[in-house]
Amino acid sequence: MAIARALANDPPLLLRDEPTGALDTENGDLVMNTLFQAQSDLNTAIVIVTHDPRIAERADRRLVMTDDRFIDGS
Repeated sequence: MAIARALANDPPLLLRDEPTGALDTENGDLVMNTLFQAQSDLNTAIVIVTHDPRIAERADRRLVMTDDRFIDGS
């Protein structure tokens, strides 16, 4: 339901903080697939903050932060 509310107004930017943090792997994959599909279908930029390397690997661009500093970006 939270995804539907977030996408209801076709936002140009969607901010998500640990969107799969409380989910099992199967449901986490479902949420991420839905978000990335919405990104494509709605032309929405998504900024995701995560500790999950599986999610980070799917991103078009990654920024790594350590000790309050960006140390890497790809």
